[in-house]
Amino acid sequence: MAYFSKAKKGDKVYGLIFGKGKIVNVFPDSFYSVMVEFDNGYEVPYTDEGIPGWGNFKKQTMFYRKDVDLSNEDFSPVEKVLSAKKVIKCREKNRLEVRMPSGIWKNVKKADPEYVEKLLKKEQYHLFRKKDK
Repeated sequence: MAYFSKAKKGDKVYGLIFGKGKIVNVFPDSFYSVMVEFDNGYEVPYTDEGIPGWGNFKKQTMFYRKDVDLSNEDFSPVEKVLSAKKVIKCREKNRLEVRMPSGIWKNVKKADPEYVEKLLKKEQYHLFRKKDK
């Protein structure tokens, strides 16, 4: 039985990418079984296993709020702001992390490309960091 097989419209959820949200639609006979609207306005479809319909995720990123344990996630602030040149270099070497709207650091390849490009265009380099080995 899948994690969101009994999901109902209005259920409160927490996404590791966008933070708090609620289920606004349920699609029982579709690949993406729930549509979630997050507090920051994003709407994202998810499978019944909690995998989003965008990005390069193979693991569950959405949970019911009552089930969330964020003790293993990294919310630490950036220690050194990277230059534009360093961001490009780290991105090419797959050593770049981006801070998601929820505050969690994830590999830039797992982030929505539009989100990353928007941050780069606005020169918000404080939302990027070099990934530790």
